[in-house]
Amino acid sequence: MRGVGLGRHVIAELLDCDRAALDDAKLVEDALLEAAKATKSKVISHYVYRFKPHGVSGYVLVAESHLSIHTWPEYGYAAVDVFTCGERTDPWSGLKVLKERLKARRVSVISMERGVGVAEEGETPTTA
Repeated sequence: MRGVGLGRHVIAELLDCDRAALDDAKLVEDALLEAAKATKSKVISHYVYRFKPHGVSGYVLVAESHLSIHTWPEYGYAAVDVFTCGERTDPWSGLKVLKERLKARRVSVISMERGVGVAEEGETPTTA
């Protein structure tokens, strides 16, 4: 039976965040790396870019998938993806770090299992 998911994808809206934090590229970079570590993922690479006049986008590529963020400081808003594969990783731990570091007062989340039906029951998905 093919019913095992390959990974968990958490898509979050972080609302009423600290506006200064959302516009601080170093803080966002550090938060993304801390979040990746919290998921128990292996970091491969990362990049963060600060837009003018404001806003930050960044990603962390992990062996188990990725974390990404796009911020709109003028609205106190960040769009976040935390996608991890394998049974030992936990995307929710990464989201918790980002919520705390950006001081989000409200969070809206969609969570989904990715790759359901691709792997056989008992089969362990491989990572890069």
